[in-house]
Amino acid sequence: MTEYKIRLTQNEVADFVHAAESCDCDVDIFYNRFIIDAKSILGVLSLDLTKVLTVRMPEKIAHFEKQIAKYQVA
Repeated sequence: MTEYKIRLTQNEVADFVHAAESCDCDVDIFYNRFIIDAKSILGVLSLDLTKVLTVRMPEKIAHFEKQIAKYQVA
């Protein structure tokens, strides 16, 4: 299981979802008890984007890691 901590703005959601759609595996994004399919733009927009979100996927995918590096927080 691979996890990334990210922060998104509303303007970045479409790019993030497009990157998630390029993955063949499940990609989930969550905050607290809310778990959303990261390939759903409406689902991602329903999260509190002012908070740090966690992206979880079953395996590392190099092109996805490269695309979301700009959203990662320390």
